[in-house]
Amino acid sequence: MRNRPPTPAPFTLTFDGRTITALPGQSVAAALWNAGVLAWRTTRHGGAPRGAFCGIGTCYDCLATVNGRPNQRACLLPARPGDTVTTQRGTGHDR
Repeated sequence: MRNRPPTPAPFTLTFDGRTITALPGQSVAAALWNAGVLAWRTTRHGGAPRGAFCGIGTCYDCLATVNGRPNQRACLLPARPGDTVTTQRGTGHDR
């Protein structure tokens, strides 16, 4: 029987101040989904909630603010230990 390599340890990030557990190799969107978070952006007009739609980076519905940088495609961005993800309102540059 072969020895299996050790399973990489989970780590945490935060979403709107809530601690989320992620696994190495997960995207930000996957970590949020796993935690039951389905929306992390609101539309510019009307404020409708949005999350991942296509999952491959073409629709831009999954935009999030990550570590203070708006308009990050959460479905493509690898989750990193200590990331701070916040709900993006509108364009992400609105004040």
